[in-house]
Amino acid sequence: MRRLLLVGVAVSALAGAARAADAEIDELVVTGARLDETLPQELSRYGSDLETITGETVRRNAYVDVSQALQMQTPGLFLAPRNGPFSYADISLQGSRTGDVLWLVDGVRINNRLYTSTSPADTLPASMVERIEVLKGGQSLFYGTQAAAGVINVVTRAYSDELSGNFTVGGDTNQGVSANAMVRGAVGQGRFVAWVSKDEAEGYKTFDVFQPSATARKRGYDVVSFGGKLGFDLTPDLKANLYYQHTDAHLDYPGPRLTRLSFNDRDEEIASASLDWTASEQVQLSVKGYYHDWDSVYSTVNNVPGAPSGPGVVVDDLTYWGYEDYGVSLLTRLNLVRGFEFDLGYDFQNFNGRDEVLLIAPQTEKVHAFVAQVRTTDDLIQNAHLAAGVRFNRADGKDKAVWNLSGRWDATPTVYLEGMLGTSFILPSAEQLYAFDPCCAVGDKDLKAEQSLNGNVTIGGQGGRFTWQLTGFARRIDDLIVDVYDLPAFPDGIYVNVDDEVKSRGVELSGTAQLTDSISTRASYAYTHTRAEGAGRQFDRIPVNQAKGSIAYEPVDMPFGASATLLWTGDVYQTVSGFGRVNYGDYVVVDLAAHVFIDKARRHRVTARLENAFDEDYATRVNSAVVDLSTQRFFYRFLGVPRTLHVSYAYNF
Repeated sequence: MRRLLLVGVAVSALAGAARAADAEIDELVVTGARLDETLPQELSRYGSDLETITGETVRRNAYVDVSQALQMQTPGLFLAPRNGPFSYADISLQGSRTGDVLWLVDGVRINNRLYTSTSPADTLPASMVERIEVLKGGQSLFYGTQAAAGVINVVTRAYSDELSGNFTVGGDTNQGVSANAMVRGAVGQGRFVAWVSKDEAEGYKTFDVFQPSATARKRGYDVVSFGGKLGFDLTPDLKANLYYQHTDAHLDYPGPRLTRLSFNDRDEEIASASLDWTASEQVQLSVKGYYHDWDSVYSTVNNVPGAPSGPGVVVDDLTYWGYEDYGVSLLTRLNLVRGFEFDLGYDFQNFNGRDEVLLIAPQTEKVHAFVAQVRTTDDLIQNAHLAAGVRFNRADGKDKAVWNLSGRWDATPTVYLEGMLGTSFILPSAEQLYAFDPCCAVGDKDLKAEQSLNGNVTIGGQGGRFTWQLTGFARRIDDLIVDVYDLPAFPDGIYVNVDDEVKSRGVELSGTAQLTDSISTRASYAYTHTRAEGAGRQFDRIPVNQAKGSIAYEPVDMPFGASATLLWTGDVYQTVSGFGRVNYGDYVVVDLAAHVFIDKARRHRVTARLENAFDEDYATRVNSAVVDLSTQRFFYRFLGVPRTLHVSYAYNF
């Protein structure tokens, strides 16, 4: 059945191509007043590849968190949540590693520069989303370190001039419950939006093999988040915006052996304040300050093999890991010369934190960056937009400069050509520089920054009811940072810069089709080749092939709709101690969703999604560990979410 559905989605997309001349497709246009808010859309006009997931798509599929939406809906993005919703994830964008992608919430970076996380999205509920923007390719010009492969920007609920809101409650068959509410409107010269959500679940068994010593076997979560924005006009030309979000989370982390109790408690604050001033038609100015505080404590109690009912062994007792970031950015747009506009920017960021889980000495780092970009306007070339920019970055005396060239040419009303060429960089983390935990690889304070040369070329078009896009990408990385274990002086490992270049290249093909007024389809395919120079195998945890497809039925005059979404992941390899190189990919996951409005005014909606409808038994990661009371090792898999029914009711006013 799943293979037939895969073929059906592909055939539907091809059928749309044959009907391309018979209809048109609507174009999504996102507008905003602030320069930093509209930056991703501006970059897409000048050659960057931008994918957008709307909040309506998120809600019509009853996604629990941001990662689920990205995993199923973003062409070319590989995302594998390790333990279901609100968990760490492996991410690859155009052949990248997880740490090569920068995460933002309303333009505020939530990756800490020094104390990195495998995925800072593990506390972002789907209910807060207005849209999710994915910028592909090197984006270090405006976003700095960790944007070497792209940027994911989660945009929270938007303002409205009219009083409106909604309330949603739901549950799932993994003993999960959720509730969220949002209200927005205008008061005088101001506009406001506020939201709150709670997501809780007992979870599912996260591994396919457990030793008798492991008595904690389900991965549950309890996430509470609330936030809001306030925007107001100080004068017709001066606008202010305040944003705040708080998240509390209790996340379980069971293991396949020993674990009796293991959890991580989180407390996170994100806040920003900005001023936007339109001095004249020639000068715009935006100033933004932000603060991000992320505190977590780990607690782990293990069983003693052979005596699971006896006293446990305390491994961690509220052991701390956290960081604090703050900074300010200034962006000026100048239209002083006919045919050109100039963006000039300055960023200051302060990062500090400490890690007592993996022992890393407390560190603080200050970063100053200057950005300049020149762009052509329609006054110079009407059917082409070209841009060139440079960034100078200084972090505690270590300087880095990058450049970027990009452009888009609308060759005809139905065909366009766009591309981007530039350099990016990733500064070494605190772990790579300063780790001294005897369990693991130690840091090297003399590490150099990774640097890469990125290139993207895209040809695409639209005609009638059909759109298509073909992208080729390539990336060359110098001074890649890895941990090695073959140096006699460091038997537990040390971080080093490798001498060999790493090259990543591949293609992405995507298309959409409006088959009828009620039926639409979308399909994509990505091939990636990421290898070290002279190596004959793909990097671990980066798939060679992947494809996604969807078909939606949305009758205009009927109060219901339905969709099917498919994800195919090809070969994915991981080197596992004692078992060599293991392929845990080649799986198909299908989601089925439907919604119905139960009143004529369409204020009451019931939504259902059958996640992993065919109950595919697949792994999101693999590993090995020592068998209880033995020196032998056993192999185990992190399991993807089994077949799960999500049902929700929403009231909109």
